[in-house]
Amino acid sequence: MGRLLVEIISDKVDVSLHNVATMIKTCDMDYVLFDVPISKHVYHMLHSMDKWFINPSRFSEPPLHEANLDNIDIQSEKALSREMLFEYFKSIRDKICGYIGTLDDDMLGEKADGCEFTRLGLILGQLRHLHSHLGNINATTMIVKKKWPRVVGLVGDISGQLYE
Repeated sequence: MGRLLVEIISDKVDVSLHNVATMIKTCDMDYVLFDVPISKHVYHMLHSMDKWFINPSRFSEPPLHEANLDNIDIQSEKALSREMLFEYFKSIRDKICGYIGTLDDDMLGEKADGCEFTRLGLILGQLRHLHSHLGNINATTMIVKKKWPRVVGLVGDISGQLYE
C-alpha cells in the first residue's frame, strides 16, 4: 500500500488546480465564445471536475446548479458571477484534495464504487478535460486583455503573479 504514484498525482493536481484558480481570476466572464459566455464555459469545466474526478455514480448536484447549466450546447438564463464560480471551485478543490488524501497506489487501478471507470482513469480524464477548457478560456483572456495568464507547468512556483 504505497503512495508514490498518489503523491505524484497529488502534486500535479495541485498545479492544475492553481492554474484553474488563475484562470477564474483573470478571465473575462462576459466574453462570448461560440455563443456562450465564458462564465458558462467555466461552470461546465468545474461541474465536470466535480462530477467525474472522484465518482460520477456518487455525485450530487451543487446548490447553484439548474437544468442544463453545465451544458455549453444549450443556452441558460442563470448569471454566474466570478465570486460564485470561485466559491464553487474552492469547494471542488477541497473535495478533490481530501479524496486524494484517502488513496493509495493500489486503489488507483480499482474501479470507483459503483462506477465503470478506474480511479486513475477518472483522474486522468478530468485533468485532460480541464486543461482543454483552460486553454480555450485562457486564449480568450489573451485576446481581450492582451496579457498571458500565468500557467504553471511541470516545474514552477504556484505562489506567483497572475500574468506572465
